[in-house]
Amino acid sequence: MRILLITGPGGSGRSTVAAATALAAARDGQRVLVLSGDPGDPLAALTGAPTEEPAELVAGLRAAPVAANLWVGRIDSGEEFRQELVALQERGSTLLGMVGARPLGADELTELPGAEQFALLRALRRAAAAPAFDLVVVDMPPLHQTVTTLALPAQLRRYLARLLPAERQAARALRPVLAQLAGVPMPAQWLYEAAARWDEELAAVQAVVEDATTEVRLVAEPGPAAAAALRTGVLGLALHQVRIGDLVVNRLVPKDSPEPWLASLAAQQRAFADEWCLDVPLRELAHLGRDPRGLADLAELAESLEPARPDGAAAAAGPRPAWPVEDRLAEDGVLVWAVPLPRAEKRDLDLIRRGDELLLAVGPYRRIVSLPAALRRCTVSGAALADDRLRIRFTPDPDLWPRTH
Repeated sequence: MRILLITGPGGSGRSTVAAATALAAARDGQRVLVLSGDPGDPLAALTGAPTEEPAELVAGLRAAPVAANLWVGRIDSGEEFRQELVALQERGSTLLGMVGARPLGADELTELPGAEQFALLRALRRAAAAPAFDLVVVDMPPLHQTVTTLALPAQLRRYLARLLPAERQAARALRPVLAQLAGVPMPAQWLYEAAARWDEELAAVQAVVEDATTEVRLVAEPGPAAAAALRTGVLGLALHQVRIGDLVVNRLVPKDSPEPWLASLAAQQRAFADEWCLDVPLRELAHLGRDPRGLADLAELAESLEPARPDGAAAAAGPRPAWPVEDRLAEDGVLVWAVPLPRAEKRDLDLIRRGDELLLAVGPYRRIVSLPAALRRCTVSGAALADDRLRIRFTPDPDLWPRTH
């Protein structure tokens, strides 16, 4: 199974491209599931009414067929939030009773900011476990929000490991005794058990995001605003090592239009598109002259989109973008960690060494990464940005580096 995440700057036509991508693959004979969490449900307007009632594909994920080989599912973040909070209250009912709290009913719960991100990540994990599909197409949020959403599992797992480290559960043997004395389960035990469940689910989502069969299809309508948003978002994806498969240049006006103003617009669009230079394949999608509606319009757009690679070609997609360590000890006495950052500028960057970790900041995005084993025995001696790569130099620490005689 392949997973294709469709995102781009706001208003770029992500939902249209997601639906057209899914239809192109379905017409190529692949079994395709397309998912959207947009509260406006734009996929319904694009694909039309389902041919059957929604069915449960795996626990917590429902979808309905809309055409041959094509199913559409919708992510209900509000319902997901209510179910999770009610379940959390039930697991902590003893503790809530001790402090005199009154549990909230499902009918009085409204989702909080951020619930959409968690619902989307859970749906992504569930879709990856659905055995009946060759391709899952996900209509993601705008590019900036997609970057922060895909980074969330790894970030939260790091927080859990720091705040509730498993190796510090030294009082496990005493908890049953303390529980009998107090007459209630000890809160610490409940907390660690909850943290373990959260970490297990976050690890499963992180594995899907980082898998070689998952990639991003970017969508952008050429113009100055899109160019700025695209550059920043691509840097965020690179920082979190999310692979970009291609870029769809959307709503292109025909170059040979007889109207002078349309010909001028077409020239401007292609000039912006030529400047992007993301080192990924570009796919052009023409403007239909109207808002796409229904499968007939999608079919017209789908003709311009190559079907996503079938499952058998998953290995050809390539691994997650690597950050290689270059050995320059013999020549310069340093090791160099090369971090690909397409179109980055020096003013975008910052880095701080903290123990065995490195904090990297690129524009509005931050990531803390563990240093490879060899670099932990070195000190940071400099960094330089050239050829779309940040090269961080590490000099061996004489007190930690093995001596040769």
